[in-house]
Amino acid sequence: MGNIATKLAAKPAEFKSLFLGQFPEQHLKAGNSDKYYQTLTDFDFISLKIEYPKFGIEALTRDYLLVKEPEKLENLAHDKQLTLEQIKTLKIIQQTLELSSHVVNQDSNQLVGQLWGRLQSCQQRDIQQILADAAQSKSKIPRLCPITASLTTPGGNLLRTLTGHNSYVQAVAITPDGKKAVSGSNDDTLKVWDLETGKELSTFIGESSIFCCAVSPNGLTIVVGEQSGRLHFLRLEGGDI
Repeated sequence: MGNIATKLAAKPAEFKSLFLGQFPEQHLKAGNSDKYYQTLTDFDFISLKIEYPKFGIEALTRDYLLVKEPEKLENLAHDKQLTLEQIKTLKIIQQTLELSSHVVNQDSNQLVGQLWGRLQSCQQRDIQQILADAAQSKSKIPRLCPITASLTTPGGNLLRTLTGHNSYVQAVAITPDGKKAVSGSNDDTLKVWDLETGKELSTFIGESSIFCCAVSPNGLTIVVGEQSGRLHFLRLEGGDI
């Protein structure tokens, strides 16, 4: 058990929720970017927030939004007093969490293996410390730690993997603003996804396999074609269908 876990162990649930939910943001708003950085490179905080029922890995990745826009790195480094190396480290962790979200969402015990499988080739000192702390952390179940970077590493072409369909996907469309994706599957469902968070926003259940789908130019309507021959027109507003 690390320092953060030890401190939180004796605290009431309300305090834990506020700490895990607001601690990084509060320090950043107060201009204490060093504490913000230390928190988000602490394996203890990372694992606790993922395991806490109210949050999870998607809520954690939002804490790293500071490094979301690479073209603004120099301004961010100056304004927030973070070095470019620190910003790069936070960006790598954020990308790693996004790549791992579909696995960790199903089983948070996979976090250690995901980190080791994706980050071993990173030379940043703070990332190597995360891996060392992860290896020493106690888990409820036995786990394997890869000795080489055996999984897709951050910074490549793969940004995120979405899971939710129970059969193969036959159709995919993107909204004009690039913020949502629509997918149709042989499991008779059509799903709407938030591409920024990877969250499944809503599901339409058809009567047969979804063979095709398209989004209107104004981004408000989805056209869905079923194997049965039916054509559905669905209203898309705020992710609801």
